[in-house]
Amino acid sequence: MNLVEIFASAQGEGPYVGTSTVFVRLGECDLRCLYCDSPGTWKPAAQWRFETSAGSGKFETFDNPASIDDVAAAVARLAFAEQRFVSVTGGEPLLQPEAVRAIAELVAPTSARFLLETHGLEVEGLEAVVDVVDVVSMDWKSPVEAAYADISKEPNFLSRHKRFLEISHASCEVYVKLVVTPETSPEEVATAAREIASVDPAIPFVLQPVSPFARVRTSPRPSELLPLLAVAQEWVEDVRLIPQTHRAYGAL
Repeated sequence: MNLVEIFASAQGEGPYVGTSTVFVRLGECDLRCLYCDSPGTWKPAAQWRFETSAGSGKFETFDNPASIDDVAAAVARLAFAEQRFVSVTGGEPLLQPEAVRAIAELVAPTSARFLLETHGLEVEGLEAVVDVVDVVSMDWKSPVEAAYADISKEPNFLSRHKRFLEISHASCEVYVKLVVTPETSPEEVATAAREIASVDPAIPFVLQPVSPFARVRTSPRPSELLPLLAVAQEWVEDVRLIPQTHRAYGAL
């Protein structure tokens, strides 16, 4: 597999914010989101690193590709079986479905839950692994702010998000996150909320104010966020406004 890093921290996004988590970050992504806080994962990494002990900030570095035995040894050093979650993130993990499955099977005998963080567009990749996933953390992307690297292959975002959500909901726990920028419109939020509700209005829907980074300079103001929250609540029963918190833990 192409691996970027393995480290221990607390979950910094979504409804499980603050819970103990070992993160396994895979390399490569086919989107180029304006607000991406890890653009170094867009392309496959030459090397990967793992934190030698939880919260130490001390890493050892190795060459890619990594094996599942490498992952097993690294997460064992971080006492992954004692954590609430093992989260596979990226990049886009579902570009490497074999790696996602292997890591999930490593986690399965423990009490930790396996959480997949994904942009929610790789339907075929999801179908290959959803049976071994406990929780899907699914983004809902704007085609304007999250264009494909190869725009000639760009699918219909709405239809693929809807199918991705249907598959996830039929097999495991799922929640949806939408990153809110100052440019996010009520119509965009309403469209996402309406499609989520058509699958199940009880699916948690997280509006995540963007953290200033790279080309994004400002976060939305409360006067912009609260009307969007009200719009989403017209369709979805469980809507939450949750900012990123992981930088407070010293995580990347």
